[in-house]
Amino acid sequence: MHRPQAQQPTPPFNAPAARRLRAALGMGPEHVAYGLRASYGLPYVTPDLVAAWERGTTAPSSPELTALAGVLWCSAGELIDAPRTLREHRLARDLAQEDVARAAGLELSAYQQMEESGTWRGNERQSTALAAVLELSLPDFITLTGRDGRLAELLRGAVTTRWQAQVRAVGKVVPLDRQLLENVLEEMHADYQGQLVTTPDRGGDPADGGSGASGREYLDRVVGHFWSTVHSSPY
Repeated sequence: MHRPQAQQPTPPFNAPAARRLRAALGMGPEHVAYGLRASYGLPYVTPDLVAAWERGTTAPSSPELTALAGVLWCSAGELIDAPRTLREHRLARDLAQEDVARAAGLELSAYQQMEESGTWRGNERQSTALAAVLELSLPDFITLTGRDGRLAELLRGAVTTRWQAQVRAVGKVVPLDRQLLENVLEEMHADYQGQLVTTPDRGGDPADGGSGASGREYLDRVVGHFWSTVHSSPY
């Protein structure tokens, strides 16, 4: 029997965790496959398919992942590697769409549309409720609520020009202590300017600040540099 085509985006499957959890239960791929067929109505699952999941050559769909978690006596979150989307964060918390919609104060159909499109459209109150029910870290919250692009734009301005001019605007996007933001932006500005000194531009595009390859790479990853600097800051 053929495996049906997945109708939903596949979560980022943590193959080593699945293999480890199965081994801890003393089960072989054949036992897992049997459980998925007998208890969860997935007649096409074979030991070879389970082994392929564990090798990372293919990944279970959302319904398959939920069923696999049941067979392995774990939460779906234990089988998801670094959730990225609204759906993946919900699955990682073992929540139904109804649970998240109710907690955020949304109609179920409205939440489902947001999850399917991958675009969060809630207001500030609903966004705060979403962060609470999904237990989101601040970086995840900023990403899921679509603020990464604006944050990147402001950070590029901070490191290439006057960082002091961007503190207030960055604070409106990221609710962090002002003193912390000032220290982080100042440090990032110094790091970026240091790139220009050690790797002078050789005919680069003036639009990128005359940064050269090293500087352009820094700007491409500026949001990641921001969160790393926040987490390492002593303030």
